[in-house]
Amino acid sequence: MKIFSPRKMSLSAALLAALFASGANAEVPQAALDAQIVILGEQHDNPDHHARQARWVEALQPKALVFEMLTPAQLRDAQKPWRTQAELDALLGWSQTDWPSFEMYFPIFAAAPDATLFGAGLTRADLRGPLAEPLSDYYLADVFGLDDPVDPAEQAAREKLQADAHCGALPEEILPMMVNAQRLRDVALADAALIALERVGGPVVVITGNGHARTDWGAPAHIAYAAPDVRVFALAQGEAGADVQGAFSLTLDAPAPARGDPCAAFR
Repeated sequence: MKIFSPRKMSLSAALLAALFASGANAEVPQAALDAQIVILGEQHDNPDHHARQARWVEALQPKALVFEMLTPAQLRDAQKPWRTQAELDALLGWSQTDWPSFEMYFPIFAAAPDATLFGAGLTRADLRGPLAEPLSDYYLADVFGLDDPVDPAEQAAREKLQADAHCGALPEEILPMMVNAQRLRDVALADAALIALERVGGPVVVITGNGHARTDWGAPAHIAYAAPDVRVFALAQGEAGADVQGAFSLTLDAPAPARGDPCAAFR
């Protein structure tokens, strides 16, 4: 489904600067320009990551934008034209979700206003049924390799990531389910990206967290399983020189925003 927007939009000077900063095209490597699907990772609350995503989207001018943060249902409800950030926010209902401020994400939409939007988000309700059964029973399992057993070392690494991400507060018996939920979200992103490529052509840009952008076991790996001839480029974005775990086509760095203690809520 396409959300059409006229070219003339109400954009602030700061927004325009973020979109059309000099050197944006130079920052995007040729391999990304040649790819059919470009996956742009992020730390969700980092405004510099979103500013870079907007610059890349402006340079790539994708025919489709796929968002982890949007469900297909949100896009079904958003069929009217939009001109401003507030209008698009209202159409998507973004500010009624738990995602970070739409202020950070809107420049990505504005950088390619004619792109067709696709939602790849899975709600807890969407996951409840699939997680109650083996992943091999999932309707897309054979298409994207979910019916292949995970290497024990990879499974252990995945569970450790989930434990660390939740500050060690999760019971160990829940960790396999959390890994399965992550894998299902990876498949949802891969499926939406391939559907977008088939329906509107490339390039397709996917906006998602760094974990889903991993080429070793994230959405790119599932795309490669289902459609090995599709050219995929995956960008990770780190913070303050810290390593980003996983394999990617390219990793770029940005400052880390001021944050409180992320584990305080668990304590």
